[in-house]
Amino acid sequence: MKQIGIIFGFVVAGLAIGGYVVFSGERKDPVRYRTAEVERGSVMSIVSAMGTINPVVSVQVGTQVSGMVKSLHADFNTRVKAGDTVAVIDPEPFRARREQAASNLDMARSNVARAKSDLAQRKRERDRVQALVEQQFVSQNDVDMALTNYESAEAQLRVVDSQVRQAEAALHVAELELRHTVIRSPVDGIVVARNVEVGQTVAASFATPNLFLIALDLTKMQVDTNVSESDIGGMTEGKGATFTVDAYPGKQFSGMIRQVRLAPIIVQNVVTYNVVLAVENRDLLLKPGMTANVSIIVAQRDQIVKVPNAALRFVPAQSVRTESHGREDLGGKYETRTTSGKSSASSMGSGGTSRTIWKFGMSGEPEPLMIDTGISDGLWTEVVSGPITEHEKVIIGVDTSRSERQSGELPPGFGNSGGQRRSPRDRGF
Repeated sequence: MKQIGIIFGFVVAGLAIGGYVVFSGERKDPVRYRTAEVERGSVMSIVSAMGTINPVVSVQVGTQVSGMVKSLHADFNTRVKAGDTVAVIDPEPFRARREQAASNLDMARSNVARAKSDLAQRKRERDRVQALVEQQFVSQNDVDMALTNYESAEAQLRVVDSQVRQAEAALHVAELELRHTVIRSPVDGIVVARNVEVGQTVAASFATPNLFLIALDLTKMQVDTNVSESDIGGMTEGKGATFTVDAYPGKQFSGMIRQVRLAPIIVQNVVTYNVVLAVENRDLLLKPGMTANVSIIVAQRDQIVKVPNAALRFVPAQSVRTESHGREDLGGKYETRTTSGKSSASSMGSGGTSRTIWKFGMSGEPEPLMIDTGISDGLWTEVVSGPITEHEKVIIGVDTSRSERQSGELPPGFGNSGGQRRSPRDRGF
């Protein structure tokens, strides 16, 4: 009886231990997947960029002479026509220079008259001496002297003639500078900037000072944007674009690519290109200098089959373990590591890039499908080809319980195994 009691005790202890293990051990709930339907619709590939609104044509009005600003005849937002006076430089110093140049011209002309009179006298002396030398009343030396005096008078006349032309040029320059003291608008437009005040002295010795900025036509504007070199390949003239400005929240403006400039803009080894958008501004809502948030439509596909991008990123945890031998998953796209250590994305034909999505098979377990993808708008991706049809359900993630989510958010050592958080890949995302 004692041995039976011992055996019975061992049996009871074993059953107790087994029950504890069964009921107290870790039980894994079945995996629940989140799905989404494959849809048919439109996909637009959009490039976002920042830009500045500027007039299509803007003219900088400067001064060609130095001096003090005597008066201003235009201000901000003043509409001007070509030839209108916008500013006047103090003309008094230039009037004095013109008078001095005119006086120098009169003096030069008087010198010409005196030189002509002297030349006529020297000519008469030469003729007289040549007539007397034949009668041997004068020596040959007198003849040579008279001829030399005549030639000197001719040379002097040419000198004073040159002085007259020089004085005329100086007078012309003085009159031109005097006219330049009146600054006129070169075009019809509106003044968008005024950079001087009355009494301010401007110097035009080395560079023309910028006094006014006149926009030719504010009803036609342009947006200058900087597009990165990775996106510039899809930019061609005539493509549409939309943009918003902070001044009008919720209002969307439209434009069109007018020019893709070839000059690169390099800032800290980042290469961008200036893409110019043509914009109509008939209601004058857009002001020069506004910052525009631009969205350029690179490509658009209508009535195509599309899958959510979450389906392209999803990979079941089991698939990661089985496929990671020699291959690596990056965002739902399998890439093969080469011997050089670089990765080369696999592609299917010329229609697009080969991607993997997951759907439920006949056994109810996830099974992979290879599809050929096209353009994407960030939420949906075009399906170029592949064994997928509209309204089919694809897996986009794994449902996790509230306790699992809270446990994943706890700090290390407070509910996570090994003091580490579960990565999205461990949760099946």
